[in-house]
Amino acid sequence: MRNDVLIKCGGYARRSLIVGATVITACARTDAKPPDADSAAGPEAGFTIPAAQRARLHVIPVVLSVFRPVVSTTGTVAFNGDHSTQVLAPVSGPVSRILVPLGAQVARGSALATVSSPDFAAAVAAFRKAESSYRQLSRVAALDEELFKTDAIAHRDVEQAQTDAAAAAADRDASLQQLHALGVDAATIAAIQAGKSVGPVEAVIRAPISGTVVEKLINPGQLLQAGTTPTFTVADVSSMWVTANVFEQDLAAVRKGAAATITTDAGKYPVPGIVDNVADLVDPNTKATAVRIVAPNPSGVLKRDMFVRVAIQADAQQSGFLVPTSAVLRNEENLPFVFVALPTGGFNRRQITLGPRVGDGYQVLTGLTAGDKVVTEGALFLQFAESQ
Repeated sequence: MRNDVLIKCGGYARRSLIVGATVITACARTDAKPPDADSAAGPEAGFTIPAAQRARLHVIPVVLSVFRPVVSTTGTVAFNGDHSTQVLAPVSGPVSRILVPLGAQVARGSALATVSSPDFAAAVAAFRKAESSYRQLSRVAALDEELFKTDAIAHRDVEQAQTDAAAAAADRDASLQQLHALGVDAATIAAIQAGKSVGPVEAVIRAPISGTVVEKLINPGQLLQAGTTPTFTVADVSSMWVTANVFEQDLAAVRKGAAATITTDAGKYPVPGIVDNVADLVDPNTKATAVRIVAPNPSGVLKRDMFVRVAIQADAQQSGFLVPTSAVLRNEENLPFVFVALPTGGFNRRQITLGPRVGDGYQVLTGLTAGDKVVTEGALFLQFAESQ
């Protein structure tokens, strides 16, 4: 009887030990966290700072905004290629005189310099010969027509005389065009046609367009080669070209006709401009696309090769999240991030992807959602506090 009791008690004891072990194991499993729980909740738990320091921070909520992106970049100034040109020497020979100073305003056809050229003298002589031959053969053709009327000569002789006169006229016209191409003025050509002596005639380098003489590339006595030697650069500097470098992430916001603003330390006020062309090629070295902007330059503040700052405004509205520039920081890998205020009172670093510049802020493409609270003032302090 006693043995039965002991056996029962022993069985009870064994069962109690098993139940106790089960309870202890269950409790241990309840208190333990999954292996990835800390990694999932850790970033959102963030870090905290004292209440006095927290009061100095400025936090704003992230909301969906409608805006026009502004692409901020840099560029260089050049002459307007549609209103500037380099003047090449029309003849070979040494420079006799420089007729205009650097910076002079010239009209189309104005004389810039003179050249003592044997080519020019040969062209004048050729025109004189062609003019004289044309006059002589024209008189012969007229005389043969009169003789033919009286049956003094055959008809084929009349036709031959007319052909010779026409050929002489063509030679004269070609010589005349050559003189015009060499820059001979109308008064000199008229004197030559009249058979008058015009004395030694020099070739003249003339301005092909109206504008300002921005470069003088020759000096008296310098030997020129026809069609090869650059002599002057004439440009209308009332408008200039600005070539801006736009990178891939901003290229979608840039279109032909978009408004632009050019800023330079040399001018007090920004200069407006219009995007005239977006290149179809990407620079293989910088991976940037050249965007050409036409800008008025009535005050002359823009100079060739000047380095400027450019802001190009997109022509279409977009919607997205915007954060102030003061909220955006960079990590050791130069990647952008912001600090987000958590409901628990802590702060968390949030990696973001930036879009184009918009006014005093940036568009955020990824990393934030509506309702997030971003630290805009005091973010640098948080970065220091996080590292402690």
